[in-house]
Amino acid sequence: MSKSTAIAFQGSLGAYSDLSCRNVFPERQTMPCATFEDVFAAVHEGTAEYGMIPVENSVAGRVADNHYLLPQGGLHIIGEHYQRVNHQLLAPPGATLDTIKVVRSHIQALSQCRKVTRALGLREIPHADTAGAAKEIAERGDITEAAIASELAGRIYGLETLKPSIEDAQHNTTRFLVMAREPMQPAPHSGPVVTTFVFRVRSVPAALYKAMGGFATNGINLTKLESYMVDGRFTAAQFYVDVEGHPEERPLRLALEELEFFAREVKILGVYPANPFRLEQQNQAIGDD
Repeated sequence: MSKSTAIAFQGSLGAYSDLSCRNVFPERQTMPCATFEDVFAAVHEGTAEYGMIPVENSVAGRVADNHYLLPQGGLHIIGEHYQRVNHQLLAPPGATLDTIKVVRSHIQALSQCRKVTRALGLREIPHADTAGAAKEIAERGDITEAAIASELAGRIYGLETLKPSIEDAQHNTTRFLVMAREPMQPAPHSGPVVTTFVFRVRSVPAALYKAMGGFATNGINLTKLESYMVDGRFTAAQFYVDVEGHPEERPLRLALEELEFFAREVKILGVYPANPFRLEQQNQAIGDD
């Protein structure tokens, strides 16, 4: 197996996933992959040591495909990263706000910058990803076309920023998970920790209520609980959960034991340090209350 120290991501060079890789691992080479499945495969095969996977955005919500991949991908979550999304309106040299007529980007980026694109009267054309749109705009060199992408993409492809930070929501942030072949759990009682796991319940009354009861009685804070269908059946749901705590510490250990009594197929996907951004958000929410 290769001992590559690269970190793999989905998308083209200059994507926000690429930017996240560089922010978390500035000394490592980044490896673009065509699909999320390719990211998992690169880590499995050793052509990359880690993978950077987006799971949710504060504006667009969860990245649904990855909730299916995470339990089946055979990798372990070893960290989380929150990436602020600053969309730039990029164009080839010589273009101005008066010359551009068309803007290309990922459908979510287009929807997140609608105020500016409508004010400028631009025709929107969806692209597979933001950085790929920037690359295409650079190759075409047409001063009537622009892209919405990161500042990093602009630097990589030699584009000029016609208008910075054009996102409608100033809180636009994407949460990423760092994936590895082997678990890298922090020691118990070593600081704030997040445990991510999935489970299923039988389709019977109060099944979820009973499964979650142990977390309430043991004082465990659930920061995420989401359900989605599995196996193409409307009667079968899998739950994706983030909780605060370490499974080797008594409160979470007892809660998980009770969960296994009422649920089935409980699988821990990772135990990893809580990102400081998460703690800042929680403190802010407490202050607002």
